[in-house]
Amino acid sequence: MTMGQSTEHVVQEAYVMSKDYIRYVTGRTSKAAPTVTSAALRHAGDDLLLKYPIFFKRWPRVFKDVCTDNACDYLFKILDEHFRPENPWQKKELTWSGILSIYVLAGQLAIHCQKNGMESVLEELELRVGLYMESKVCPGIRDKGGWSGFVERYAAKEQPEHTVIRACCGVLLLLATMTLTYHIYRRLH
Repeated sequence: MTMGQSTEHVVQEAYVMSKDYIRYVTGRTSKAAPTVTSAALRHAGDDLLLKYPIFFKRWPRVFKDVCTDNACDYLFKILDEHFRPENPWQKKELTWSGILSIYVLAGQLAIHCQKNGMESVLEELELRVGLYMESKVCPGIRDKGGWSGFVERYAAKEQPEHTVIRACCGVLLLLATMTLTYHIYRRLH
């Protein structure tokens, strides 16, 4: 794979995640996530909502001045302020949690728009979040080697209990197979 193909994948994935996540949180899709990165984003967003519901209660107040004409610009103003380095000569370090926050905030704005009769903004929001990611975030993701770190950090992990149960079932299956093989062998000889 050439660098151009890798770069293109990073950008394509950013657009897929934008479209999928906004449709997911607004209930406009019931399909499974189209990529593992989108699935990780859905899982992480749901996990945040479950663990920190108080954090999400403040967004309607923050978005009170949003209207159809300024929704996307309002979002990007918040994001640009958040990701601006403290000093002009510094570069703000972009973390996976920061990247997650872009999508989650866009999702919260989409929910706000949907609840307040501004559904016409949702498709534009999907596209413009993708454009924002492409221009401001994807270069940093390329430097990180692509989306694999995001998936590693945010994909649903198997519960330890399930791992133990699966191991026990495997051992029982192996013992049953060995016992059956032994009895068949004894009957034949």
